[in-house]
Amino acid sequence: MLNETQEGPAVYGATERLQADHYDKIAQDYALHYGDRYSQEYRRRFINDPMFEGIELKGATVLEAMCGSGETTAYLLERGARVIGMDVSPSEIEKFKARFPEAEGLCSSIFATELEDESIDCVAVVGGLHHLHPHLSDAVREIHRVLKKGGAFCFAEPHTGTIVDSMRRVWYRHDDLFADNEEAIDIGALKKEFGSMFETVHDRYTGNLGYLFVLNSMVFRIPLSVKKFYSPLFLGIENVVQKVQGPKLSCIAVSQWRKI
Repeated sequence: MLNETQEGPAVYGATERLQADHYDKIAQDYALHYGDRYSQEYRRRFINDPMFEGIELKGATVLEAMCGSGETTAYLLERGARVIGMDVSPSEIEKFKARFPEAEGLCSSIFATELEDESIDCVAVVGGLHHLHPHLSDAVREIHRVLKKGGAFCFAEPHTGTIVDSMRRVWYRHDDLFADNEEAIDIGALKKEFGSMFETVHDRYTGNLGYLFVLNSMVFRIPLSVKKFYSPLFLGIENVVQKVQGPKLSCIAVSQWRKI
């Protein structure tokens, strides 16, 4: 974790402690709801497959940043990637190492990874960037630093400018499952800011019934015993609706950018 003795503003520590403390409180329920077979199927079909599309993962060094206990790791390992799981939480990294002894676990900050310049083929972040306000841009600069030229920055995040985000803003303020600094990311603003550093391979907008009630069953307090009955149907509906829903009606952006 970034501290007073490390390079960079110590204020990062407050942002990361907020998220680490918050996550520790919900870690057990999070693992159950986001790690069950239906959530994993959602991630594979609607996040992982499009996010890594066209990338040769076999033999690639992939930094799974803000990894928690490693929800994307199995997918990457199955495709032959060398995975470095990185999280600011020591307890989550210990869980990561126990789950995936064949991967490398790194307890470090997204703002100061301690990795060498241009040492990573691909950086993947799923649902972590929107926890970094107001320092998101600093994290993107660090990601750019560690990526090799031509390397991929892959991420999936809730994004601004949607009907869903309008409702989400209200929900965030009244639900203790969310930390105070959580906020959807502005894809357009990020692209404008980092247009000289990254080129866009694709931004795909998805997330409807499956995203809400399958992947995020914990948010809606849906018992896992109930979730198993409707999940196959909602996954099928997600597949159909995502083809026509467009950015304003979507819940998340699944993006792949390339370092220039």
